[in-house]
Amino acid sequence: GKALVSAAYKTINDEDLKFPLIYGEGKKARVLATIGVTRGLGDHDLKVHDSNIYIKPFLSCCPEVRVYNLQQYEHGADDVLVMGTDGLWDVLSNQEVAEAVTTFLANCDPDDLHRYTMAAQDLVMRARGVLRDRGWRITNERLGSGDDISAFIIPLMYGNRQP
Repeated sequence: GKALVSAAYKTINDEDLKFPLIYGEGKKARVLATIGVTRGLGDHDLKVHDSNIYIKPFLSCCPEVRVYNLQQYEHGADDVLVMGTDGLWDVLSNQEVAEAVTTFLANCDPDDLHRYTMAAQDLVMRARGVLRDRGWRITNERLGSGDDISAFIIPLMYGNRQP
């Protein structure tokens, strides 16, 4: 037989068996492998599966707030704000959403009052994907969202108008 040149062994201790506080990366990150979205209200009794560890102490109720003054800029019919649930953002990047909305609106009549609703519906369908033999799939055979999906396309051009 062959001689074993070397082998590194490590004794497992309690620290090695602890589950990480944040599991996963990016949009797939989960606090204690349970919740992916920081919630300021509710879920006070939420516990890690099969344990007595409460999730709430690890979440912050302090939102990140950014102010964008609509009056400072002139906005056209294609300048929009996209609001969506995690079902949308878990599977589509900011860039993919921006490209999809830009392309969709460019192919619509600017006077069509339903163009923003249709663009939102298009985003939802992109995030869900197509049902195939291996489940819901989006572009490049990536998994589609298994979560609920809501999307809002909000035109910014009306923010400049005075009442």
